[in-house]
Amino acid sequence: MDVVELGRRLRARRAALGRTVASVAADAALSVPYVANLENGRGNPTVAALDRLAEALGTRLVIALADPGAEPERPAPPPSLVEFTRGRRFRRTAGRLAELRGEDDAGVRAMLAGALAAVAVPLRPGLAEEHWEEEDWARLLDALTLILGHRSDR
Repeated sequence: MDVVELGRRLRARRAALGRTVASVAADAALSVPYVANLENGRGNPTVAALDRLAEALGTRLVIALADPGAEPERPAPPPSLVEFTRGRRFRRTAGRLAELRGEDDAGVRAMLAGALAAVAVPLRPGLAEEHWEEEDWARLLDALTLILGHRSDR
């Protein structure tokens, strides 16, 4: 993965969690300019810095050596999804789902953002990114909320 793609993924994860660059940098014991530069596709991060960033973002760093083309890389979330996850509707829905499931709000936001991105991947070839609007993401979010909010013990 190149530095630009790494930056996109860092920013998408941070945005999905509703965090600021400053809060992530503080939790990772890194400077704000360092984290901002990484998000903008600049810099040469150390493995230790990436590990601390992953932990600050509630995930883990995975490093693998593989033959070129052996494993498909997950594409970065589309910009329209990143923007949608910053909105009130997404945050409100995630908060209600977290409360219903008795889970951490930030964790549910991250899980929902990842699920939306994963669901959109097979749909994107037929629907160009520039045509995805907030309502498209909202419909997918509603469907996921119905599925994830369903309790099998009722």
